[in-house]
Amino acid sequence: MYVAVKGGEAAIDNAHRLLADRRRGDRAVPALTLEQIAGQLSLAVDRVMAEGSLYDTGLAALAVRQARGDMIEAIFLLRAYRTTLPRFGYSRPIDTAAMQVERRISATYKDLPGGQLLGPTFDYTHRLLDPALAGEDAPAEPERREDDTADMPRVTDILAGEGLIESDDALGDNHEPADITRTPPEFPMERDARLQALSRGDEGFLLALGYSTQRGYARSHPFAGEIRIGEVEIELDVPELDFSVPLGRIRVTECQMVNQFKGSMKVPPQFTRGYGLVFGQSERKAMAMALCDRALRASELGEDITAPAQDEEFVISHSDNVQATGFVEHLKLPHYVDFQAELGLVRQMRREFDERREGEASREAAE
Repeated sequence: MYVAVKGGEAAIDNAHRLLADRRRGDRAVPALTLEQIAGQLSLAVDRVMAEGSLYDTGLAALAVRQARGDMIEAIFLLRAYRTTLPRFGYSRPIDTAAMQVERRISATYKDLPGGQLLGPTFDYTHRLLDPALAGEDAPAEPERREDDTADMPRVTDILAGEGLIESDDALGDNHEPADITRTPPEFPMERDARLQALSRGDEGFLLALGYSTQRGYARSHPFAGEIRIGEVEIELDVPELDFSVPLGRIRVTECQMVNQFKGSMKVPPQFTRGYGLVFGQSERKAMAMALCDRALRASELGEDITAPAQDEEFVISHSDNVQATGFVEHLKLPHYVDFQAELGLVRQMRREFDERREGEASREAAE
């Protein structure tokens, strides 16, 4: 082993110890528990689960703590742990129509069948810092009411009843879904593979792309048809049994965007769909995902591809924050040999440049 490597190992070991010290913070302050992180920083935990592609609040809370609150580092940790887990099979498609809803809103119908349910949201807060939260005062108990058993049909089903939105058959989603964790993506991609990539894509990147579509960088005029948050049952088909086995419940956020479509020679004017589904409570991510999903359907709907959000390879290739982090942060690794080669090249080019200038100056002086 080289002496330089030994010195590097000692430095790395000390860096790890310093990181652990900074992570712990002031010893006079009680350490954060995983229960506190999962319960009081639940939206951060939900994002880590969604983009880490693993639903486990305890592990996600551990990742947030280990990463000192760095969301992408926490997502990286959870994604890496996920690769070590055995795969038992594929669960059945979740039925979001049977969701135990805790929040459900629509921007398209005021009097929505089944009603609108505001749930826990920042939408109606004034975005003013609350000094009371600096103390230990317990919040007031929320209002409670009896469970409402009224049906909550999807907005898209209401529009489909009038024949005003594309049918499920037109979406072409009836084939065996892809698995991007097992099969490397190839372009062009089917919509199911795109949705998988978008669901674990970086929220900020997708938000920027979704925003771009609203500013004219893709011809779309979206309406939030419906956003619903709640718990759904996960079921697994077991070969030895003739019925599915429930594994538990998870919280998800589903968004259905409704977009205008002027139609074509074969298709009448109607509404089209953009879809988003993510783990936990993550409305912004689900909405951005739905906007990007609709934009990426441009070629399918015969629309011109003129904007970044419509370019499938651009969006999918750059949406994964773990890949993006690795490629950007690898620049911190030693590139001594590469740089010395370029340094020598630039020096040689500089000498040639100076020689040409000196030669030109000599000729001009002689004339």
